[in-house]
This record gives sequence, C-alpha cells and structure tokens, in this order.
Amino acid sequence: MKTRSAPAEIVLITGASSGLGKSCAERLAREGYRVYGTSRRASWPESDAVENRTANVPVLIPMDVGNDTSVREGISYILKHEGRLDILVNNAGVGIAGSIEDTSPEEARELFETNFFGAHRVCRAALAPMREQQSGLIVNISSLGGRVTIPFQGFYSASKYALEALTEALRMEVTVLGVRVTMIEPGDFATGFTDARVVAAGAGHGSAYTERCEAAVAVMEQDERNGADPRLVAQLLLKIIGTDSPRVRYPIGMRAQRFGVALGRFLPASLLERALKASYKL
Repeated sequence: MKTRSAPAEIVLITGASSGLGKSCAERLAREGYRVYGTSRRASWPESDAVENRTANVPVLIPMDVGNDTSVREGISYILKHEGRLDILVNNAGVGIAGSIEDTSPEEARELFETNFFGAHRVCRAALAPMREQQSGLIVNISSLGGRVTIPFQGFYSASKYALEALTEALRMEVTVLGVRVTMIEPGDFATGFTDARVVAAGAGHGSAYTERCEAAVAVMEQDERNGADPRLVAQLLLKIIGTDSPRVRYPIGMRAQRFGVALGRFLPASLLERALKASYKL
C-alpha cells in the first residue's frame, strides 16, 4: 500500500448528506482532503466560504445524479474552484422493497436512474478532467446485494449487479489512461438507508405477496439497524485511496454476510437459493 504523506486531492462524493457518504466525506476531510459532497437538497455555498475555508470539513453542493445538467454543473463548480478532480466516490443510491410483479416499470426505472445511470452520468462527467490529468480514482459503491440476490429487493440487487458489470468494464477501458477504478461492496450498515427505503405501490394489502414480503423486509430492517459502523467504510476508502493498484472489489460488512457471499460462489444454485429463502423467512 502506498502512503500519501501530504494528501491534498480533490474528492467528490455523491449522496454525502447522510449514511455511508457522510461518514466518508467527514473522514476524508479530517485527513486533509478537499471534499465536495452532494445532496439533492443542498444549496450552492458562497464562493468565499469555499475559497477561504480552513476547517477540515466537506463542502456540500447540490447535485441530482438523475439529471445530466445538474451533474455537469456540479463537476464544473468543482473544476472552477479547484482546477482538478482526483477522486470520485459514486455513493448515491436508493432502495425499493416489493415483489417483481408488484413493482411497476416506472418504479424500477426510477431506482435504476439513481443507482445505475446516476453513477454512469457522474463517471462520464468526471472522466474528462481525469483523462486530461492522466490520473484519478473512481470508487463505485456497490453492495453485497450485487453479488447475491435479495428476495423482495430484486430491483435493488439488479441495479447493483449492473453497476458491478459497469465497473469491471470501466476498469479495463481506462487503466491505460492513468485512472484507477474499483468498487466497495457493503453489507448491512447502520445508516438511514433503512428508513429511506421505498415500498412499491403495489406491495400493499391485497397483493398476493404481502405476507412474505413483509416477513423478508422485517429481516432486512433488523439486519440493517444492527449493522456495522459506517466509519468502517470510510476507513476502507482511505486504504483504497492509498493503494496504487486497487482490487476489482472490496466486500465489507459483518463477517457472516461476507462469508455467505464468498461461499455462494461455490455452492450449487439450488442450495444457495434454499439458504437465502430460509434467511429471509420464506
């Protein structure tokens, strides 16, 4: 691992107003990185506050990763004030619970707009300055749910499976340009993600899946509320930043979850499915 004695890189972290993104933004800022976090509800900060800041705190700027113009404006703002962009952490994400049948195409599309196409948008906007610099690091926040499918959260898993494929391809395409690409795969962490999860409109009473969906979601919520400390992800991110050749993926979370995902690579599909159904009380 490479140790950086005087970190002064410019960092952009999407979805940094809460949860894993906030924890990462605050930790990197304390370490001396100049951090810009994004939130759809943020306001543009005063220019003087950005230029003359002395405290090691992140600057929060508005960005909707589902909107091309908003993403371009956010990247342009950082380049205007800093002249470069060294590290991008694609963290913005949402969850939706419900069966495949009960989830409408519109609901699924909205989730993909943030979790997958949003990350793609920000990658595209960030790659231009990184290519010009011939250096940069992109860290996509995936999920262990992008390696093993979660029942009644199938579209969330699908969006993370897609992000995994995008990240693998991007690595192969840009390494020669001096840009490093990797992903972090968190398991369950104690964040606001649990309370922010959307339930598909068709998943209410009257659905053929209501009882089983509620049982599975109850397990998810319990696991999340008793999940690991988000500061562990921030610590891992620091380690990745100091690594010259990061691995493709970094799973992180409770040991049992990481072990289960690793074991799933070797189990017959039928056994893995049986274990998942038992885990989510199906």
